[in-house]
Amino acid sequence: MSVATERLAAAPPVVLARSALGGQDGIWIAGGAVRDAALGRDVVDLDLAVAGDPAPVAKAIARAGAGHSFELSAEFATWRVVAADHDWQIDVTALRGETIEADLGERDFTIGAVAVPLDGDDPLDPFDGLADLERGLLRTVSERSFAADPLRLLRAARFAAGLELEVEPATAALARAEAPRAGEPAGERQLVELRKLIGGPDPLHGIQLLDELGLTAVVLPELEGLRGVEQGPNHHLDVYGHTMAVLAHTLEIERDLDRFGGERGEELRALLDEPLADEMSRGTALRFGALLHDIGKPATRSERDGFVTFVGHDRDGVEIVGTLCGRLRASRVLTRHLQDLTLHHLRLGFMVHEAPLPLRRVHEYLRATDPVGADVTLLTIADRLSARGSGPFATEEAIEAHLRLARQMLADALDWRRQGPPQPLLRGDELAAELGLAEGPELGELLAELEAAQYASEVRSREEALAHARALRG
Repeated sequence: MSVATERLAAAPPVVLARSALGGQDGIWIAGGAVRDAALGRDVVDLDLAVAGDPAPVAKAIARAGAGHSFELSAEFATWRVVAADHDWQIDVTALRGETIEADLGERDFTIGAVAVPLDGDDPLDPFDGLADLERGLLRTVSERSFAADPLRLLRAARFAAGLELEVEPATAALARAEAPRAGEPAGERQLVELRKLIGGPDPLHGIQLLDELGLTAVVLPELEGLRGVEQGPNHHLDVYGHTMAVLAHTLEIERDLDRFGGERGEELRALLDEPLADEMSRGTALRFGALLHDIGKPATRSERDGFVTFVGHDRDGVEIVGTLCGRLRASRVLTRHLQDLTLHHLRLGFMVHEAPLPLRRVHEYLRATDPVGADVTLLTIADRLSARGSGPFATEEAIEAHLRLARQMLADALDWRRQGPPQPLLRGDELAAELGLAEGPELGELLAELEAAQYASEVRSREEALAHARALRG
């Protein structure tokens, strides 16, 4: 038994499946689990290929592992079993073809076209996938691979970047030829691949591979449209190059949150690790935000007497992000999060010259950017670090001033997330009764003003708040 086979046999989901299925024939471990074991990685998710109906197999595993089973795809005859604590996941799929050999011949890449019988015999590797792994190559099983499922085009970039593989030349040529079809799969399927690529270990290489395979213009035309859009003197790169630099600096910030967040580094790490939506963490969403923050610049570029502006690109970007997310069928939560990052990414930069900020200005920023205050502040750091031109906002002094303000604002934003805005000294109905007001815009404006005054410690009691409100009304 090889080291990889031993590692596979010891993986908890494999142990569970063998225990639950009692040595049944016609069941194979296939795809990613075999690949991960061969690479020396932990096997957490398991794919089983079965001859026959996958439902009873999935249900048997769920019973044995106290998990939950459900039909994942009727079209592809796939069931999923998930642990109660989500520590493992097992997909069970009917064979594509009459035999396991036929099934492997329908898979995407040779590194995933390897199967091991569940009872533990030697691997079945008809396309030399294990050898390709050793050579560091990503190669399609057949010339039909991308035509059979164009989503595999995105997977090629994701696998190559995530597993540190080189796309085999013939596979790269085939991908470029089929690239116009990359937008055909359902938007939510494209989003899954983009999430895994951008949230993976090397998103910059992944995006570079999207470019090399001709996929960016098809799947993310808004990003492709940033190429060649020249900027003003504060920038040394065009908008596309700047965007890639912002993503690179976002990754740098992730790796060194103590440097950029000061004593709140651990809290920021916990924030970025939080699940957000669409199986995406806030950290992965921040990477997406880095890619999309300047998406409105091409439509707003203006030049007069050699001076370049992008007035309103934050607001225009919100609409463009909405269109992009709609195409990818992203959830409302993710869409709004990315739109908020785009809308507010300039706000802190406009406040740097006012530092140290009065508490009212801090409150204004936190209220306006809620609930992405900390996230977008991190984005502004990456944005500022990526502006290295000759203009006044690109000097070392200007950049350091921004970093100082951002560090303080991160602390305030984390406090705001934990504590929320100040508990009102007066409820709306109480204020309305005291002042003889009906519900409406004036009451809302007074309540907002009282919150700001309370945050700034200008009012500290119910009586002071009421007196302040009366004074405002004259």
